[in-house]
Amino acid sequence: MDKQGQVVFYTLMVGIVFVLLAIALAPVLKEFVDNARSDNFTTSPLAPNNSTGLDCNNDAISKYDKATCVVSDLTLFHFIIGLVVLGGAIITARRFL
Repeated sequence: MDKQGQVVFYTLMVGIVFVLLAIALAPVLKEFVDNARSDNFTTSPLAPNNSTGLDCNNDAISKYDKATCVVSDLTLFHFIIGLVVLGGAIITARRFL
C-alpha cells in the first residue's frame, strides 16, 4: 500500500474520532447548559446554597439576561455541529486537494 492509501485511512480515523467526541460530549454539555439556565443552580461544590442560575423562565429578567439565555441555549448546537463539521472536513479534505 502506498503512502496515499495510508493517509486516507488515517484521516478517516481522525475524522471519526471528532464525530464520536461530539456524540460523547453532547449529554455532558446539555447538562451544563440546563444547569446554567435553571432558576436554582445548586450543584456548585464551592457555594452549594448560594449559587443561582440564569432563571430563563422568568419574564421579568432584563434583555441582556434573555440574550444570555439564548446564547447559552445555542451553545450545545454550535459545539456539536462544529465538531461534526470538523470531522467531516477532515474526512473529505483529501478528496479535494
